[in-house]
Amino acid sequence: MTLREKAGQLNQRMYGWDAYRRTPDGGFELTDALYAETERFAGLGALYGLLRADAWSGVDHATGSGVSDGAELAHLVQRHVVERSRLGIPALFVEEVPHGHMALDGTVLPVNLAVGAGWDPGLYERAAAHAAAELRARGGHVALVSALDIARDPRWGRTEECFGEDPYLAARLTEALVRGMQGAPAECFPADKAPVVLKHFAGQGATVGGRNSAESELGLRELHEIHLPAARAGIRAGAAAVMAAYNEVDGVPCSGNRALLHDLLRERWGFQGLVMADGLAVDRLARITGDKVSAGALALDSGVDLSLWDEGFTHLEAALERGLVSEAAVDEATARVLRLKFRLGLFEQPYRTCPLPPPAVGRDLSTALARAAVTLLRNDHGVLPLSPATVSRIAVLGPHSDTVAHQLGDYTAPQRPGTGTSVLDGLRKLAPAGIDIRHARGCALTGGDLSGIPEAIAQAAASDVAVLVLGGSSARSTGTEFDANGAARTAVSEMTCGEGVDLAGLRLGDAQYALLDAVVATGTPTAVVLIQGRPHVVPDTAAALLTAWYPGPWGGEAIAEVLLGLAEPAGRLPVSVPRSAAQLPVYYNHKDTEYGGYVDDSAEPLHSFGHGLSYTTFAYGPPRLSEHTVEADITNTGRRHGRSVAQLYLRRLRTPVWPRTLELRGFQAVDLAPGETRTVAFPLGAGLGTAVPPGTVVEFRVAASARAALTAVPTQSFTAPEETPL
Repeated sequence: MTLREKAGQLNQRMYGWDAYRRTPDGGFELTDALYAETERFAGLGALYGLLRADAWSGVDHATGSGVSDGAELAHLVQRHVVERSRLGIPALFVEEVPHGHMALDGTVLPVNLAVGAGWDPGLYERAAAHAAAELRARGGHVALVSALDIARDPRWGRTEECFGEDPYLAARLTEALVRGMQGAPAECFPADKAPVVLKHFAGQGATVGGRNSAESELGLRELHEIHLPAARAGIRAGAAAVMAAYNEVDGVPCSGNRALLHDLLRERWGFQGLVMADGLAVDRLARITGDKVSAGALALDSGVDLSLWDEGFTHLEAALERGLVSEAAVDEATARVLRLKFRLGLFEQPYRTCPLPPPAVGRDLSTALARAAVTLLRNDHGVLPLSPATVSRIAVLGPHSDTVAHQLGDYTAPQRPGTGTSVLDGLRKLAPAGIDIRHARGCALTGGDLSGIPEAIAQAAASDVAVLVLGGSSARSTGTEFDANGAARTAVSEMTCGEGVDLAGLRLGDAQYALLDAVVATGTPTAVVLIQGRPHVVPDTAAALLTAWYPGPWGGEAIAEVLLGLAEPAGRLPVSVPRSAAQLPVYYNHKDTEYGGYVDDSAEPLHSFGHGLSYTTFAYGPPRLSEHTVEADITNTGRRHGRSVAQLYLRRLRTPVWPRTLELRGFQAVDLAPGETRTVAFPLGAGLGTAVPPGTVVEFRVAASARAALTAVPTQSFTAPEETPL
């Protein structure tokens, strides 16, 4: 290969939606922009977002490719690339799959924070497999999936893309993601599996002030204990690629951080896969190096193999002439790109696809994930579940009560009219005959317009119970202004979350609080449902509180099932819920220091990590420690069948470095009939790939949440005689 051809394999320059246009007869034609790009490098290494559809790309059902012709478009572009390449090298089609393939007619899953709330890696693995099959059926090859960011500050607009605040939970779900999308580790990927690019590596969830792409004030221990375990787990599971994050670690941006991308990732961890830069991150390095030629050289030398929209990698020939990079470094990166193409079988079958999985399967998986994530945080006086024996009229109120668009989260393609169910739809569909369901919106998600509140008050006052559906939205619109990398520059309409939408506080729109106060003041028992992408601060005034992190199109049905008692509230918090933004951070696994609370407020979260109620009650017996397991008995002490998530926490009593208060080390869901007792057993030695040093004294606690674990009976403490994996 010539140097020009090698450089072409390392560049991912185009926005895929600029490579084609619709023709009057409904077909596709390629654009001059694609011709110019393939001519520039005698082929094409990779193409981002060919099938992407959203407000940023401007692609919708009139202009983009749907489920019936996505593969046709991919094949048209691939034929052109192969023909323009002297060596017949096909392109990688790289697609966003944050919670389902971000394409028209793709299955939309609940966001990652909802997946975290489900605490169910097996279910998520099945959903990830379905998403991979949809991607490959449409002609896509590589899936970009957020998995590595840890939610340490809920003001960050991308909190919804995190599995939660805990590294162990994130690691287990990252493993499930890789297993589901890629299948069993093998040299070649099956036709219905997709190599995963895990993003973002590393520490992006710890940016200062919760501001997107800001600096991360991370020491090496915090980086390794909190922000690297999920990446380590994903790579051990066989992840094909990782994406270098935007943020810097100790002053060095991740895309130019050789210690991170080469010394740690490749040398210590033995990673042989691909490293992709995030969008335009390579060009940002020019602030350090002086120009984009040297910026590209720094990224390549640091371990980046494939750029995304940057100019820096287009100047690798000039960088070589200036002695900034070696040809050997270019060869190594090129080999990794080509190897991924070989593993996909693209040289033998450049137009390979798989059958499209049944849409009904995707809907069922999406609904199951949503159902598993619905979390009951409070239920005073047994207001829930809604029973026909005591309830004949239900007022369904609030700005989220009759909308599907705001249930979907960021990075979602436009949906066809009629797709999905709102909470109101779900209750009308599932409520027993004879129950009168009334509705009033009350107010918008944002702003202070109170004109709709009197109608909501009237409906609540005339009902036996009020279901008040509040929350936020990551829904973008054509009026949204975007940065060159797709982040929202300004929030429009009712958008309160998503990439680029960071908050200084955690309040809902002012009118939502006025609506809440007014409905509660009627005296009608009120159950609040929060549909959100981050923890919002809500007064503790309603009788019951449910949270459902952007549950996807059919989340309204899942929420209705829980409200009516047709399904148990199975979710558990993947993040701690603060009382106010002023007390941040409130994550449970902080350092075990003897700091006091605030004079003017508590330092403790309103609801702790792992918290979630059931419609029954459970009793946890004292844990028992054996050589290889920690065991505990759990009893359903209530009158209904229920599900508890038993959580195993490690507490270090004496250790060479300052310990954290608690560390999650295992979890198991337990379904129990009334009066039933079951023993849960947690195997030791299968943790995060970390170990406690010799002489460390530890104990274990088994409880239903992090807060409960603080007062739970511990196991007998033991001293590690040698370095011990836990």
